[in-house]
Amino acid sequence: MKTGIKWLTTPLAAGLAAGLLSGCGNQKDGAASGGTESLVIGMSDEVLATDPAAGYDPGSWLLFNNVFQSLLSFPKGSSIPQPEAAESCAFDKGGSTVYRCTLRDGLKFSNGNAMTSEDVKFSFDRVRKIASDAGPMPLLSTIDKIETPDEKTVVFELKAPDATFPSKIASGAGSIVDHREYEAGSLRTDGKAVGSGPYKLDSYGKNEAVFSLNADYKGTAKAQNSGIKLKFFHSDQKALASALGEGQVDIAYRGLPADDISGLQGSASADAMGIEVVEGTSAEVQHLVFNLNDPVVGKLGVRQAMAYLIDRDALVRDVYQSTATSLYSIVPAGIAGHNTAYFDRYGGSPQPEKAKKALRSAGISDKVKLTLWSTPSRYGPATDQEFKAIAKQLNDSGLFDATVKSVGFEQYEKDIAAGKYGVYVKGWIPDYPDADNFTQPFFGEGNVLGNHYENKRITGSILPETAAVADRAATEEQYGELQDLVAAELPILPLWQGKQYAVAYGNITGLEWTLDASTVFRFWEIKKA
Repeated sequence: MKTGIKWLTTPLAAGLAAGLLSGCGNQKDGAASGGTESLVIGMSDEVLATDPAAGYDPGSWLLFNNVFQSLLSFPKGSSIPQPEAAESCAFDKGGSTVYRCTLRDGLKFSNGNAMTSEDVKFSFDRVRKIASDAGPMPLLSTIDKIETPDEKTVVFELKAPDATFPSKIASGAGSIVDHREYEAGSLRTDGKAVGSGPYKLDSYGKNEAVFSLNADYKGTAKAQNSGIKLKFFHSDQKALASALGEGQVDIAYRGLPADDISGLQGSASADAMGIEVVEGTSAEVQHLVFNLNDPVVGKLGVRQAMAYLIDRDALVRDVYQSTATSLYSIVPAGIAGHNTAYFDRYGGSPQPEKAKKALRSAGISDKVKLTLWSTPSRYGPATDQEFKAIAKQLNDSGLFDATVKSVGFEQYEKDIAAGKYGVYVKGWIPDYPDADNFTQPFFGEGNVLGNHYENKRITGSILPETAAVADRAATEEQYGELQDLVAAELPILPLWQGKQYAVAYGNITGLEWTLDASTVFRFWEIKKA
């Protein structure tokens, strides 16, 4: 299974606050225009693709969610998909293997061409046919075939029950393209995009992308601005800070370092410049992963001792400046099915005596020597700081002799696949806000962790059974059992759940509706007064 959009991206290095406070200009004044103003957004992420068949990263999905329509979408503040390009969608006869959608009347692409069921079928078949290594094919793997009995009806026949299918096609993976504008078997490489979403892509280049309103759009979004310009800063925090401080961008989004976010919140300097930090919810998570084939952490007693000793609250406070929260489960808070299995079993504060007992029960009397592996090029420089703090927590107990090593992400992934690491870090951003997306990729067949863990109760029963339940609230008990099993067997140790932030001038509103667990950054909700 691909890792794609979920893995956390490299944050900006420290320095945003300093750059802001040294900025010599002010936000340009603009007359209140009732939503007719355009906005400039600076971001650290790259937009790696404009073709939905080739993009599976946060920046590309930001573009897809605004330029293309999906049959369904996630309304602001909700984890339940609702009709968007579709007028209605439902599983046939209460099952979860045949999914039928009826399109809205009068749908058009930004080039004026009508959208029909042919375009929907073409779009999904195209992603599956191209099967790009950088594309969202894994999310569509349960599709067997697609039928279009008429111009407004699309019928998906699935290989197996998949109640999460509506959420999957509400994501960027469900983007609908014009079949007259795209080749069925090859990717578009001209940097252009033709969709039916609320915005159209006017231009796309290395340093910026420009979007204007799509006059032919028919859907649920109500635009509060006249257009958006995205400026790409390629992880250059000084340039982003300067641009915001001088009023060249209205909003700084994604990748802001924790110490700067903390420094800006409620500061007199930020207030004087009219800058605000907008905080939103997030389902981003980070875990310690244990290689169960490793001669050291392959022993349950070692993993248990680490679970008893690691102080999440201290990591969140000291390393991340409270821009994250301690996580004690596989399914994060805010997602149906969340429990606190790790807290219930190992507690919320260090317990050295229990850690010592776990090691002695495993026949270990000497200090445990181990290496914690980090990759700051993927998860940011704070990861090294965090891992050094974890190593100190372990060593201060007198039970461990832990060290930290960092490597580049490409080598890191190769070494994990080769089984060279015993303990390493993985971060995750969900495709869709459902417990399935925090369990199937980690514990299903071909899981993304590469840690040699398998539990037949999970893979043989819980995952396929929960995938077949249309009422997602009814899966809570089974997901609770899964989290309890994982907490007992400890193939991974959850560390923290992130928050989302954007820094903007005080005349910007609506950002709170773009920062939620769906991971959809909604251009149309943002307004410049």
